[in-house]
Amino acid sequence: MNTTASWDHERPHILRMNVQAQHIDLMQHTNNVNYLQWLENVAWDHSEKLGLTPLHYQACGHGLVVRQHELNYLAATRLGDELLLGTWITQIDKLSLYRQFQFIRAGDGQTVFRARTHYVCVDIAQGRVKRMPLEFTQTYSAALVAGGPSA
Repeated sequence: MNTTASWDHERPHILRMNVQAQHIDLMQHTNNVNYLQWLENVAWDHSEKLGLTPLHYQACGHGLVVRQHELNYLAATRLGDELLLGTWITQIDKLSLYRQFQFIRAGDGQTVFRARTHYVCVDIAQGRVKRMPLEFTQTYSAALVAGGPSA
């Protein structure tokens, strides 16, 4: 692995993965739809490492859903590439959480993808926007990147 990877923020939460045959499309590179799945995978992995699992979400009846994605595909990835999927929580308030993502190809340290996602908290049963439970705000606020705004 190339150790010269340059992360956008300090202390990313990193999930490693390899591009596999099922990720490749007609153009012989990773199909764009896979990046959305990888966003979800690394975000859940981060949340679970922080102590908030899907079971916690169900138990309190609240969850975070995507309001908006901003996706930037910077370089193609191909079969066998090892990727470092990095994420940070950059902002949180009583209703919303914002994450940034950066995917780096391990072999050459090149950033291949960046994204930002705005999540809103909802009542799972009603599907309505609701104030975040205290457990969410405390846990996610503790993981804000240095200098990241908070409400």
